[in-house]
Amino acid sequence: MGAMEQAQFNQRVDAYRERVERVISEFLDDRFGSGTDRSEKLEAAVRYAASSSGKRIRALLAFAAAEALSLAPEMADRPAAAIELLHIYSLVHDDLPAMDDDDLRRGQPTVHRKFDEATAILVGDALLTYAFEMLSEGETDPALRIRWVSQLARAGGAQGMINGQAIDLEGETRELSFDELQGMHRQKSGALIEASINMVATAGEPRFSKCLNGFGHHIGLAFQIRDDILDVEGTTEELGKPQGSDTDNNKSTFVSLLGLDGARNVMHQELAAASAQLDSLEAQGQNAEGLRWIADYIINRSY
Repeated sequence: MGAMEQAQFNQRVDAYRERVERVISEFLDDRFGSGTDRSEKLEAAVRYAASSSGKRIRALLAFAAAEALSLAPEMADRPAAAIELLHIYSLVHDDLPAMDDDDLRRGQPTVHRKFDEATAILVGDALLTYAFEMLSEGETDPALRIRWVSQLARAGGAQGMINGQAIDLEGETRELSFDELQGMHRQKSGALIEASINMVATAGEPRFSKCLNGFGHHIGLAFQIRDDILDVEGTTEELGKPQGSDTDNNKSTFVSLLGLDGARNVMHQELAAASAQLDSLEAQGQNAEGLRWIADYIINRSY
């Protein structure tokens, strides 16, 4: 990608980030609108969590998947926003003392440090239920909305992210095997990344779903391996959270199991497998440029 093409693509990425921020903001404005009985503390805490400057990778993947399927960005608005709300809830709860006990998230105090522990639990609860409320509304075909709700529930529930988190906690008391570690991360972080693509794929032609599902499966694991590497190589300032927190919590990671070089090798294997799925998609006449850019960003990011 040349410099001009890169600049144009960066503008598109910024526009999509602004788009999902607007969808989330308007949704919260409606829910916390004047005239409704509400806890001002809860509202402030929800807005604090939701507005923290994140990468919005999952939303970007949703919009890029829509591009690859020649769907209007409006089709991806609610899946993109809902997946971000559910992801933010998971971070708020992950940071709690009973879980990872982190004081910083994206360079700012975590919700339980900024407010208090009970409020942080309620914020997570609110964001989780808002995610499903977001998907259940709108002008999209009701049958599609039902499928979206089901897909997100499976990805974020006890067969997906929550089960992955449970295994992650077990990994603090014993060393996980390579297969257990892979399985855990495909559920914990990979499930939501896959869902961000698969939910949009559900709105497109079924013949493209296999390639998009395969891409999400592999790039989700590559994302987590990069996180494990950054926990060792990054700084607290770059990461926006304490460097080395996985080591401090005695977590099983790809780096602890394979070493830095071994972890990088597996990450690049997953990237190659993800790219092969996009090759197949492009062979069918679809444009996977956006998904390729995000895949490259995922494995080269510094935070």
